[in-house]
Amino acid sequence: MTGALISATGVLIDSDVLIWFARGNERAITAVGEIAHSYISAVSYMELVQGCRNKAELRVIQKAFKANDHDVLPLLQSISDLACKLVEQFALSHSVHVADALIAATAMSHDLVLLSANDKHFSAIKGLKLQVFRP
Repeated sequence: MTGALISATGVLIDSDVLIWFARGNERAITAVGEIAHSYISAVSYMELVQGCRNKAELRVIQKAFKANDHDVLPLLQSISDLACKLVEQFALSHSVHVADALIAATAMSHDLVLLSANDKHFSAIKGLKLQVFRP
C-alpha cells in the first residue's frame, strides 16, 4: 500500500462495481478493463474481505490484490479529516455513511474519478468527480 497521495489521473473503483465485476457482470468487466490507471480504497478492500463467505474466497481476494498492492490506497489523516466533514454535511440529507465518506474522500484527496453505481449517496458531494456505473 502507498503512503503518499497520488497526484495522477485515474479512477477509484467503488466496492459495488468490484462486486459486480467479481460476479461476472459483463458491463463491470468492460468498464474495469477500459481503465488505464485504477485504484481502490483500503475501505473497499476491507468491504470485499468482509463479504467473503469462506477462506477460499478470501484467498482469491488476497491473491488478486497482493499482485497489485500499490493499487490499494490507504487511509491518511487528510482523508479522515475530509471524510468527517462529508459525514457532517451529508449523513442526514443523502445517507452518506462512514464507508461512503472515506471512499469519496480518498477519490477527492487523490484527484481521482470515482466509478460507482451508488450515485444517490455521492451525487451531492461538491468536488467529487463521479462516473456513474449501471450494471
